[in-house]
Amino acid sequence: MIELKQVSKAFHPGQVNEVRALRDIDLQVKAGTFLVLIGANGSGKTTLLNIIAGSIQASKGTIQIRNEDVTQLPDYKRSRWIARVFQDPLGGTASELSVLDNFRLAALRTRPKTLRIGIDRSFKTRVRDKIAGLGMGLENKLQQPMGTLSGGQRQALTLLMSVMDHTDILLLDEPTAALDPRSAEVVMQTAENLIRDYQLTTIFITHNLQETLRFGNRLIQMEHGMIRRDLDNQAKARLQLQDIYQWFD
Repeated sequence: MIELKQVSKAFHPGQVNEVRALRDIDLQVKAGTFLVLIGANGSGKTTLLNIIAGSIQASKGTIQIRNEDVTQLPDYKRSRWIARVFQDPLGGTASELSVLDNFRLAALRTRPKTLRIGIDRSFKTRVRDKIAGLGMGLENKLQQPMGTLSGGQRQALTLLMSVMDHTDILLLDEPTAALDPRSAEVVMQTAENLIRDYQLTTIFITHNLQETLRFGNRLIQMEHGMIRRDLDNQAKARLQLQDIYQWFD
């Protein structure tokens, strides 16, 4: 599904403030994998996600998605495969538009710009039914501006919007970092349900070690722009919190 070969990224190359964020990364992520990505600040996690999403270009190496070379493709051309949820609950949505209008935009994410989807009764019912599954009462707030909702509510809705159009890959960039524990639980349970139901290939960045143990079937630790550890599902299942703490000593 995703393959990186000898991918490196340097910021400010050749200057005194050059930063080598990624160093010769070789990575294969099979379809259906739920990969948890951890590492200290500056280890290269978000840069790796940005490289896969296409929001920044690699300095060296190649990126393939579904056996197609996407190395030179910008993020908007990779959106036919990839949806992303950011750490900031304000990101990924239009604050001034209603919940329903945001879902309409999400449904058009990979469609030709000339195509229009009307907000008819069928579409409203589809959106209402999806939102009702959250158990947050938001199905009764379809006309409310997205910006008036709490961070947890917005993140949960953003996850639902990620599957309004075709998606193969879900990138989760610390989606619970800015949330209270109860909201974080709702968001991650929603994510887990969507990943299972839609069989999404997922990369999930987190600093929460409880989430590291609880979610995913593969675990990678990054350090200094390189992959330090890569654990499959069996090895991950044997981990204890203390084991991970020791990685950062």
